[in-house]
Amino acid sequence: MLEISHDISIRKQAALLNITRSSLYYRPMIDHDSELANLIQEIYLSSSCRYGYRKITAALRQNYEEIVNHKKVLGLMKAMNIQGLYPKKRINRNLKEGSHKVYPYLLEGLLIYRPNQVWATDITYIRLGNIFLYFIAIIDLYSRYIIGYQLSHSLEADFCITTLKNALSIAIPEIFNTDQGVQFTSHAFIDELEAFDVKISMDHKGRCFDNIFVERLWRTLKQEVVYFYRPETIRDLEKCLDDFVPWYNDHRLHQALHYKTPATLYATHSKQYSAIPDGRNIKTA
Repeated sequence: MLEISHDISIRKQAALLNITRSSLYYRPMIDHDSELANLIQEIYLSSSCRYGYRKITAALRQNYEEIVNHKKVLGLMKAMNIQGLYPKKRINRNLKEGSHKVYPYLLEGLLIYRPNQVWATDITYIRLGNIFLYFIAIIDLYSRYIIGYQLSHSLEADFCITTLKNALSIAIPEIFNTDQGVQFTSHAFIDELEAFDVKISMDHKGRCFDNIFVERLWRTLKQEVVYFYRPETIRDLEKCLDDFVPWYNDHRLHQALHYKTPATLYATHSKQYSAIPDGRNIKTA
């Protein structure tokens, strides 16, 4: 396209290219604050919750080339209800005594060849007006099937535990992978998994790619739901999510699944499977 100031009008240029004139003015609407909030959360957790808004701003610039004003970061952290923790002797003593246990990462080089072998979960931030909402999903890594999900107004561990209990009523995985967020290292969450003899795996700090399959789900969710439908109320967002999950499981074709749906792959091999069903397997990095 030529510049708008060129002698040839926009109408004429559109006619020459056989495209609609309105498409020339379209600009995709991206909720940058939601993306920024998730980057902030990643840095915040990787610093063991010690970084304040200034250090997080510096980390955004160094690690992600995200140029943002520190006041913007501070405002988002306030909306997310997080703040930097500066270690003192008492804090260090409590951590040393083991307020929670951190488990090793078990997916390094693991061959995932069947459903319910490995489940994974994470939380993503979704900005709605002046507030953030928190969405958790539990997925089966082999089939990408969403086992359970929930939207919450707060980051308290309760909604994560409820989602886990609902998922475990459907099936029991061999391994369950999470990050080291306080929701997933809480005693109640860990106790629920250990009650079913599930092996617990946790990402390395600052390694979002350890949970890359959930990160891909977030990308799909943001692009195909949040940015596309632009829900304006909590009720609208809840409806969008309730419509999205069944569609994602039952109808969305995945290239990585040889253009099958997650539900097809999960149902086919959940009860009976060969050593490596359909010749398909996943080897984690």
